[in-house]
Amino acid sequence: MRPVTKIATGLVITFGALRFNGLDLLFDPVGWGLCADGLLRLQRPGDAFARAQAWAVGMIPVSLVAVFTGGTPTYEPIRYVIGTAATVGGLVTVWLIADALMTRMRSGGGGSQVPLLDVLRWAVAGLGTAGLLAGHGYSELSPVLLVGWFIVIVALVVVLYRAAGRPEFSAVPPASDDKVGSG
Repeated sequence: MRPVTKIATGLVITFGALRFNGLDLLFDPVGWGLCADGLLRLQRPGDAFARAQAWAVGMIPVSLVAVFTGGTPTYEPIRYVIGTAATVGGLVTVWLIADALMTRMRSGGGGSQVPLLDVLRWAVAGLGTAGLLAGHGYSELSPVLLVGWFIVIVALVVVLYRAAGRPEFSAVPPASDDKVGSG
């Protein structure tokens, strides 16, 4: 699977919800792990993919704790903190992923999708922040916000799947310590 395809699939798993008897079958830590692996495969020395990958790796334990504290009312203060951390961390991670991809697109000379990706990351951040505030009682969560959030996430994932085949997003071969022909 191509690195950007892994990232897009990870975002689908992370932000998607497929519920059965109240249990989300799309396990968020797996989604963040896919994102982290895709970002690792895109890293080059000194680029923004390392920072995005560090955030994706950090989201794995946060989302794991969120899964285990999500269904029990006993942990209400912990759920509040973990839920906030998971939302804010997810928004920051998506922002950093989009930033790294946009930087690589610009350097590869194919910046035609950069403005769209920039608008989508702002929309994810803005709608996600509005949803976070609504979840904490600072505003009302309207159906328009939910529909907008869904549309923006779907659009972001579609843009990532379409960009996956670009040459600037080919996986970086792992470094090898073997010195062939030295002797």
